[in-house]
Amino acid sequence: MRIILLGPPGAGKGTQAKMIERDFGIPQLSTGDIIRLAIQNQTEWGKKAEAFVKEGKLVPDDVVIGIVKEKLTQGDLASRFILDGFPRTLAQAEALEKMLEELHVNIDMVLYFHMDAEEIVNRLSARRICEQCQTPYNLLSKPPARDEICDVCGGKVIQRADDRPEVIRQRLKVYQEQTEPLIEFYKRKQLLRVVPSSGTIEEVYAQVKELLKG
Repeated sequence: MRIILLGPPGAGKGTQAKMIERDFGIPQLSTGDIIRLAIQNQTEWGKKAEAFVKEGKLVPDDVVIGIVKEKLTQGDLASRFILDGFPRTLAQAEALEKMLEELHVNIDMVLYFHMDAEEIVNRLSARRICEQCQTPYNLLSKPPARDEICDVCGGKVIQRADDRPEVIRQRLKVYQEQTEPLIEFYKRKQLLRVVPSSGTIEEVYAQVKELLKG
C-alpha cells in the first residue's frame, strides 16, 4: 500500500505514521529525514540539496522529487510506503504523480488529518523544551513536575520561538494557502480520506486503522 499523509503542523501526522509502520509494516518516509540522509550519504541528489541547505535556502521541488525518487528505487520501497511531509504544494503533487507513473505505481490513499486551527494553536503553544538536555514537555499532557525546571537535568524549561501563538497562526496561514488546492486535487481523484484529529492519539489511530483495513 502507498499512502500520503496530509495535515497541518501539530495534527499528529508523524506519530500516526510511526504507528502505521509498526502495525502494518509500511515504511515511513519523512521527507526531512530522507533529504538529510541523502546529504549525509553524498548521493547525486543529496549533493544538490546540500548546496541549498548550506546557503539557508529551501530545497527546490525538482531536487526534493529527485531525492524521493532516488529513495523509492531502493529495494522494494516503491511497492509500499508512507509519505509524511510531502507533497506540500500542488506543484509537488503533480511532479510526484509523474514520477510515480515512471515507476509504474499509484497512490492508494491520502489521509488528511483535520484539526481546528485554534486547537492546533493551543496544542503547539503548550509545548516546552529543556534548554540544556532538550527533554520535551507539554503543559497540557506532560508538564514538568516543577514549573520551568526540567525533571531530568534541572535545567530551565522554555518555549521555543516558533511555538508562540502568533508564529503558529502564521505557519497555519501559509499551510492553508499551500494545501487547500492539494486537498481538492486528491479529492477529485477520490483518494482523500478525512481523519478528524481532535481526540487522543489512540482515538485518531483507531480511525486510521479502520480506513486502512477497509
